[in-house]
Amino acid sequence: MLKNGVITFNITTLNFFEVDDMTDKAKTQKSTREGRGQSGLRVQNERKIISLIRQHGALPKAEIAHKTGLSAQAVTVIINRLEADELLVRKTPQRGRVGQPLVPFALNSEGAFGIGLKVGRRSFDLTLIDLNGNVRATLHENFQYPSVTKLLAFLEKGIEALTLGLNSDLRERILGVGVATPYEIWSWAEEAGAPSEVLDEWKTFNFTQGITSIINLPVYVCNDDTAACSAELSFGNPHHFDNFMYVFIGTFIGGGVVLNGSLFTGRTGNAGAIGSLPQPVLDPQGKLSSQQLIMQSSLYILEQMLIDAGYDGKSLWQSSEYWGELGATLDDWIDKVADGLAYAALCSMAIFDFEAIVIDGAIPVTVREKIIRATAEKIAKSDTRGLSPCEIVSGTIGGKAQSIGCANLPLLANFSQDSRSLFN
Repeated sequence: MLKNGVITFNITTLNFFEVDDMTDKAKTQKSTREGRGQSGLRVQNERKIISLIRQHGALPKAEIAHKTGLSAQAVTVIINRLEADELLVRKTPQRGRVGQPLVPFALNSEGAFGIGLKVGRRSFDLTLIDLNGNVRATLHENFQYPSVTKLLAFLEKGIEALTLGLNSDLRERILGVGVATPYEIWSWAEEAGAPSEVLDEWKTFNFTQGITSIINLPVYVCNDDTAACSAELSFGNPHHFDNFMYVFIGTFIGGGVVLNGSLFTGRTGNAGAIGSLPQPVLDPQGKLSSQQLIMQSSLYILEQMLIDAGYDGKSLWQSSEYWGELGATLDDWIDKVADGLAYAALCSMAIFDFEAIVIDGAIPVTVREKIIRATAEKIAKSDTRGLSPCEIVSGTIGGKAQSIGCANLPLLANFSQDSRSLFN
């Protein structure tokens, strides 16, 4: 079904398709792409130029040379190679200046593709994106809690459906499968409402083996909220912040970190795990203790609050765009979320001197904006002496940030300047 320009599917059993015989030209193109794409061996200057063009949309050679410090000849050689590899396309020449018109170069949307698998605590998503981050197809499945058995069944039925809109040549340009999964998904069995023995299966599950048994492509695994942060950095970030903390409000709240314009994943890939940040709280007896942010600023908390208030809490998982009228219960939750985010923002501002806190999530835009305003107000009322001002702004990707972010991982691995630190 075509909806808003994106192909979406219901999961049904599908037969595997046969790939048509390729012409000699197609075989040559395939060999070229495998040599420069799936191996991930693009030279650093090529990656630098691709990243620069992605950031600016389109640039002529002269401006690329100026911004990179490379010679005009070197830029010409690289641009010609990238154009021959079908990664770049020429745009309309810029006329009206003295001399020859400047020809901007932009990323070719169909130059490469990435598949993303998001493993959530309430759903699975498969997403296909092109080199410009456009979503070409998506598949979604809800459940009460995640299990390895459900995931493998989802992949078996869905992985082929996702690529039905691509011809055989374009399918060869899929560079890999990115996986976004919560860090230690088995650690919150009680909060997720799942049997511990089911979640324990994830401790030993090997994503690479499971996925490559279905589709023979490289697999890249990343924390789910770090993946969401990569989507904001690559395809959003309209203010061009170089240093920011990213927050994603989902079933459990989490985040990511961007430093000096690059995704910072930390020693174990878990940087930005604000959900585990202990926040000081007073118990009913007035005794000071601590509580992780995840226990007050996550969607599963709102679900329980709604159920206690007589609402259908499960309606939260049906749509991230509209929740209907939830009254004072929603307002109370927003206040709790803002308390936690204000505390996390102040801690991060003191350590990293961020320019901005970027807040997004699988929540309606109106709810997100209320959270942003409430968080900014709480920070403004706090003692911020010695801290530099920090903007509190909205993310631009929305509820699909984790899905788009994990589909972006194969593209980052092949074309980003930061792939080594990201996938170490």
